[in-house]
Amino acid sequence: MNLVFCNISIYIFLAVAEKANLSALIKNKTRELGFDLCGIAKARALTEHKPILISWTEAGMNDKMDYLVRDPEKRLNPSFLFPGAKSLVVTGMNYYSENKQKVPGVPVISRYAYGIDYHDAIIPRLEKLLTYVKSIVPEAEGKPYADSGPLLEKAWAKEAGLGWQGRHSIMINKAIGSFFFIGILILNVEVDYDHPFSGEFCGECRLCIDSCPTGAINDDRTIDARKCIANLTIENRGPIPEEIIPKLGGRVYGCDRCQEVCPWNKHAKPNNHPEFTINEKIATMSTEQWLTLSKVQFAKLFKKSAIGRVKYKQLIRNIRIAVKSGD
Repeated sequence: MNLVFCNISIYIFLAVAEKANLSALIKNKTRELGFDLCGIAKARALTEHKPILISWTEAGMNDKMDYLVRDPEKRLNPSFLFPGAKSLVVTGMNYYSENKQKVPGVPVISRYAYGIDYHDAIIPRLEKLLTYVKSIVPEAEGKPYADSGPLLEKAWAKEAGLGWQGRHSIMINKAIGSFFFIGILILNVEVDYDHPFSGEFCGECRLCIDSCPTGAINDDRTIDARKCIANLTIENRGPIPEEIIPKLGGRVYGCDRCQEVCPWNKHAKPNNHPEFTINEKIATMSTEQWLTLSKVQFAKLFKKSAIGRVKYKQLIRNIRIAVKSGD
């Protein structure tokens, strides 16, 4: 009996050691691939987020993003997206840059759109990570995500221990702040898991809420997309509400205001990813060049950029409205 117990104990010890080793190897590989953050969470249904998701959409705060209303269960449970899901490798890539647009008073674009489309930077890296995991565990399968499916990425970042959701609803990491992209690789293998991040470190600070030009930040760490400049200049295909136009502040694609005032970004370090460097031609464009941007120039300048997500007519509309609002 003691021998059986001893054999079982040895088996359990080896299994635990194997999981810990695989977890360490995965994290080392993410650093090698260029990710700045990595944590690993155990797959489960995030049922505690359902009431918030439902109440937010029922209040219409998703604006015209109807896809956020569909299949809430799929958003809460990764097993619906990837049957057999056991682990979620959650990564972060810093995109903060101090090398920004150089001409004062021009139409403003968000830092996240300075370089190539982040999907094209993150997904290939996650695919390489999956190939690496399969080289160690041949039966491993997985699926990568980078804001590319119905997955609660911020909730999973917290589950993986990367940080907390700030008052502006964006994830904050103590080491690098909030200017980072989240990428997730769902795996069908078990590894050693990180502890979910506990607590939050916004304290009584309300700078993001008080500095939002349109008052789009709610007190429950959610955003009213109907007022959010980022949503209205990117996802919104209809007209920008008249009451919002004077508050655009020249912004034509996204808005960084809530992150710019966040104390956790006070010492943010510039990223070391060349693909997130702003195109010099875009950085030096004058207001006149923005206003006279042709469809051909648009295609050439923003072919690989996240700005390519919007149509030419939509960007021109944003530019004309933003320039007018700044007069």
